[in-house]
Amino acid sequence: MTIADLAFYAFALTAVAAGVLVTVSRNPVHSVLWLILAFLSSAGLFVLLGAEFVAMLLIIVYVGAVAVLFVFVVMMLDVDFSELKGEMSRYMPIGLLIGVVLLMQLMIGVGAWVQADGAMGLRKAVTPDMAQVENTRAIGLLLYDKYLMLFQLAGMVLLVAMIGAIALTLRHRKDVKRQNVLHQMWRDPAKAMELKDVKPGQGL
Repeated sequence: MTIADLAFYAFALTAVAAGVLVTVSRNPVHSVLWLILAFLSSAGLFVLLGAEFVAMLLIIVYVGAVAVLFVFVVMMLDVDFSELKGEMSRYMPIGLLIGVVLLMQLMIGVGAWVQADGAMGLRKAVTPDMAQVENTRAIGLLLYDKYLMLFQLAGMVLLVAMIGAIALTLRHRKDVKRQNVLHQMWRDPAKAMELKDVKPGQGL
């Protein structure tokens, strides 16, 4: 067994164990910390696969931004986690049943998996030769050259989803002060400021 094999098993076991601890931890902050460990282990697996760029993206985006955002949200929101745990324990039997069904489906799928004869050749034909083009440049060639239209369409789908979420959640309430940009632009400068002659000993 080589060093790469030992590293693979170490990262894989750590990722699986951290994923399990994310769901069973009672403290939500501990769950986020276990999630960070799962992300780091997954990044190690990507490094072993030769996808260093994807590994760095996983660390920078998910560990450096998403996980930190989770920590801020969990610590800032006043959530009664004991009540949530009580609701979770009530639905635990149904959740375990669904989990067992999903696990059985995965085992059936893995057991019936047969690799085609030309599968490895088709996988290698997607990306350029790694000995000639580095990993980052190969990803750039795939996204911005071969699959540029699909990449742009995916961005448009995300943009429409973001605009739709903003439009659905936007509510104008009368008790909340809002900035009126047009009213500020159209104001009369002569009426924008008023000078008061305050005499000594007299308040406004």
